[in-house]
Order: sequence, then structure tokens, then C-alpha cells
Amino acid sequence: MERSRYKVIFFILIFLNTTIRARDKSDIYSAYVYNNMRNWKSIIDRMDAVKNKNNVFLLELVNYQYGYIAWCIGNKKNDEAKYYLELAEKNISILSRETKNLSIVNSYKAAFYGYRIGLNRLLAPFIGPKSIDHANHAIKLDKENPFAYVQYANIQFYMPSVFGGSKNEAVTYYLKAQVLMEKNVSDIKENWNYLSLLTVIAQSYSYLNDYQSSIFYLEKILKIEPEFGYVKNELYPQVLNKMKK
Repeated sequence: MERSRYKVIFFILIFLNTTIRARDKSDIYSAYVYNNMRNWKSIIDRMDAVKNKNNVFLLELVNYQYGYIAWCIGNKKNDEAKYYLELAEKNISILSRETKNLSIVNSYKAAFYGYRIGLNRLLAPFIGPKSIDHANHAIKLDKENPFAYVQYANIQFYMPSVFGGSKNEAVTYYLKAQVLMEKNVSDIKENWNYLSLLTVIAQSYSYLNDYQSSIFYLEKILKIEPEFGYVKNELYPQVLNKMKK
């Protein structure tokens, strides 16, 4: 009788944890669509305060930290970016001890070295190669990991051509990541990473003056998420104006 009762409690706890995680994913997606970064921050702070985090929980937290750090760097909130980057790096260090998810772990390591460079360009010659190595290793470990291709594409896009960077090659890898993400329809539903990838592809095409392709992706984004403020109110009108000129 006691054993049965504990089983019921165990399954209730699993159900509650799954429900909370699904809500967090939905809330992060909403925060991304509506640029509500205050809500994004509160979610990662609450998740970080949880004790005895398992690896699945940690990976999810790192993903949300990864997104928030990028926003901080893009908005010149460097002190805040450094703070959350240190937290994320500690979480990745914990995840590195396990043999599972090593491809995704190396993807984040590549991204975090990139963030370090974003915070201090002088570090590029010293840690840039480490970022490349981790991205390559992530792809080698799992050729079906879209996040690995995103990180390698980011490196190619932002690395100066004199050092081997190529924006055209970056687009190729972004597109590879898109194909892999779209293999599982359930994974891309209300997934901020997928929406972000499509946005980056649209921006990359615009940068390369391929406005037709950029518009194609912007319209694809708005079909998926009509309320995506950044694309709807800023990026889409900007690219349309460039096409007219």
C-alpha cells in the first residue's frame, strides 16, 4: 500500500515538472516574440534558483541563458552579459562531466567563446580558434545536431574574411541547421531557437543584398508568428525599402 502511494506521488511530481517546463518554454517563446526580456530574465533567475537540477533541466536553462546573454551583448548591457555568461559556463562545465549530449555541450562552448569575443574583441586571436574547434567537434560528434551548424555559421559570418570567414558559407550552414530543425515538427512549435534561426537567415540574405530571399524568409516567419514584433515592425519594412532602392 505504501509503495503504491509513493508511486502515485512520484508520477504526480513528474507530471508537475513536465507541465512547468512546458510553460517555461511557452513563456520564453512569448518573451522572444514580444521582446519582453524582463520576463525572460525572471524565468532564468527562477530556474537558476532551483536546487538539485538534473541534466535535462540544466540544458534547458543554458539555452535560455544563451539567448539572454546574446540580447544583453546586443544591447550593450555588458556587465549583465558577463554575469549570466559565467553562470551558463558553470552549468556547461557540469554537463561536460556526462557522456550524453556532448555535441550540444560543445555547441554551447563554441557560442560562449564567441560571446567572450563579443565582449572583448581583443580576445579574438586567443580564443577564436577554441570556438571554431568546439563547433567542429560538435558537428563531428553529431551531424544531425542543428545547433552545432548554427554556431559554425555564426563563426563564419562574424569572422573577418582575411581570417577565413565567409558570409556566403555561413548561410549554407544556417540552411543546413534549418533543414535539420524542420525534420521534427513538434520540436519547432513555439521554439524561440527556430524563430531566431529563420530571422538570422533573413538578415544574412539582406546583408548579402539578396533581398528576394530575405523577403521569402521574413514572410515565412510572419506566417508562423504574425505577432513577432521585430520582424513585423522593423526588419520586414527595412528590407522592403532596400528592395525599392
